[in-house]
Amino acid sequence: MPEKDEDMLRNSVYAVAHSASCPFQNGDPVYLAKGSYEGTVGTFLNLRTDPQWADIREPDHNVRAHPVEWMALSASSSRGMPA
Repeated sequence: MPEKDEDMLRNSVYAVAHSASCPFQNGDPVYLAKGSYEGTVGTFLNLRTDPQWADIREPDHNVRAHPVEWMALSASSSRGMPA
């Protein structure tokens, strides 16, 4: 069974190939706008092998996977805002 770090690396490599379809970039502040963990905040890391899922680093530094469709950019994000 692969180690967690190996699995995350494999998912990161896969995510680069599929990043055009993802509205988030590595480092974006996100929150879960719907779903069973609604309100959870974190930092977007990468898509998973299944591009409908992504890893986020939560404030307690745990990395967890959540459906991309549940995610939204956090209000603290300045991406896409005029300079």
